[in-house]
Amino acid sequence: MRYVSHDGLTFDLDDDGPEDGEVVLLLHGWPQDRTAWAKMTPQLTAQGLRVIAPDLRGTSPGARPPHYRDYEMRHLVGDALALVDATGAERVHLVGHDWGGALAWAFAERHPQRLSSLTVLSTAHPAAMLWAFRHGGQWKHSWYMVVFALPKVPAALLRRFARPLLTRLGLPRDQVAHHAQRLSGPGGPSGAAQGGLNWYRAMIGSMLPRPGRGRGRAKGGTATAGAAGSAETGRPAGPRLAQVPTAYVWGSKDPAFGRPVAERTRDLLQRGLGSLATYVEMRAAHWLPERHADEMSDLVLAQVRAAREQDVA
Repeated sequence: MRYVSHDGLTFDLDDDGPEDGEVVLLLHGWPQDRTAWAKMTPQLTAQGLRVIAPDLRGTSPGARPPHYRDYEMRHLVGDALALVDATGAERVHLVGHDWGGALAWAFAERHPQRLSSLTVLSTAHPAAMLWAFRHGGQWKHSWYMVVFALPKVPAALLRRFARPLLTRLGLPRDQVAHHAQRLSGPGGPSGAAQGGLNWYRAMIGSMLPRPGRGRGRAKGGTATAGAAGSAETGRPAGPRLAQVPTAYVWGSKDPAFGRPVAERTRDLLQRGLGSLATYVEMRAAHWLPERHADEMSDLVLAQVRAAREQDVA
């Protein structure tokens, strides 16, 4: 495959490895695109896995709806489900980083029967995030989300200053050049810069009162369906963890996620999954797929083996 169509949108993707291999679906974050997984993909396909790496909503040129509410978590989960269906696989090994990690948590809650394993890099569990905002000082790490959710201005600044901003964020040099060129393209509501930032706008917007929504559950919402989906209900709830091997990796130098929220995620997983939970703490920053591809590939392969053992048991 080279693209998947869903909801009137077209998602570009890379499809590598044997067509009959177990499927690994890789979900990138912001400001990344599918090239975030370029160093991991050969290591996974060498072990007989079929690797699907899409450009997600807001990133792929054919999948940039202009309204930020089109980026609510229920729509993003629908995209991921369409990608899973397009592979023809009953179940996949799902891997997500940054916003892709939030989407992976949400997908795991809503469609656990479609997963063989779950691996989340950097992004804490949404229930842990809700707790950490109140008790763990997570707001000191996440204040930038409110800034990114402002209309027009962040996208305009990103188009103009993409290279120095991405360099400051710590991306590898080759990735800085690639993303700076992509994000510096034409502006407007369907531009590359605004498309990625709409994930932040949707998250913040879902926390605000909506006329006619009342106090009930938002259409299509569930209690802990990711960072944005959790807010759709207006109230927190404990996680419902699927009984599939689940791994969470946190870099202790990650400026976006503090230790309290990482350890809260670890505790939630261990209480809910026991031996199926894996927690890895690294002396690393945020960009795990790009800067620590060997370690992340080894972890995904370990998850594949754990899933096979779980199937046998």
